[in-house]
Amino acid sequence: MSRIKDQFKLGEAFGYFLRVFSKPDPSKPTSFNLRTMHFINKISILMFLVCLIVMIYRAFIR
Repeated sequence: MSRIKDQFKLGEAFGYFLRVFSKPDPSKPTSFNLRTMHFINKISILMFLVCLIVMIYRAFIR
């Protein structure tokens, strides 16, 4: 039973989601590649959430 419970742990995913949208840590070095990667991740997360909302909306309309 604990194996199934472990599969549905979303703490790491939500932690990453909150880290992506928080202010960057000034003590860590940044580069163009790192900033670009985080920007693309933000766009993909927002697109996923918008699509999820649209799909739920369409499911309730039909």
